[in-house]
Amino acid sequence: MSIHLVRWADVPPQAWRNGGGTTRELLTWPASVAAGTWQLRVSVADITRDGPFSAFPGIHRAFAVLEGAGVELDFGDDCGSSGNQPEGRPATALLPLAPGDGAVEFDGALAPGCRLRDGPTRDLNLMARQDLGQARMTPATAGQTWVSVGPWRGLYTHGGAWLATAAGRMELPPGTLAWTDDPSQSSWRLIEGANSWWLDVAEAPHGSAA
Repeated sequence: MSIHLVRWADVPPQAWRNGGGTTRELLTWPASVAAGTWQLRVSVADITRDGPFSAFPGIHRAFAVLEGAGVELDFGDDCGSSGNQPEGRPATALLPLAPGDGAVEFDGALAPGCRLRDGPTRDLNLMARQDLGQARMTPATAGQTWVSVGPWRGLYTHGGAWLATAAGRMELPPGTLAWTDDPSQSSWRLIEGANSWWLDVAEAPHGSAA
């Protein structure tokens, strides 16, 4: 089967070393590489207290809030000068994010501080090595056809979805990641779905750093 499915509920949580939450690692790609040398990683995190993100030098990150009241990410002096703030948001050190907002993309080396706005949150993370490209996380809407030209592409649905691909039409339960690295599967269509996200990697502009 060229479309692979990973369910959030089937992945055991891993506690953060700083005690600030847990992560469920849905995917590291490609599967053939040794642990820690992945090119791309998809995970769902539960953040339970304030604290900084871990630093990931050489990684481009995308982050979105799935559940909870939201977070505020503090990039200090780096946001605004780096060009990492989401499109349509002001260049400011403090970025508020809540369910329904677009994802924020940033250099993983920045390791922003994270403050919970009103209790724990559940969040979606996509990381890609900068030599692979820029991690992209785009809200998916019902009836939308989506085309990706990257080496890897996926859909994460938090509320459940119906997805149409060249492999056929499939139902995705809530908390499911559908992904492929088959180039014949570049065009997908979301028939219906709630709280769903297109995930892929775009080639970084020539001469730029993520």
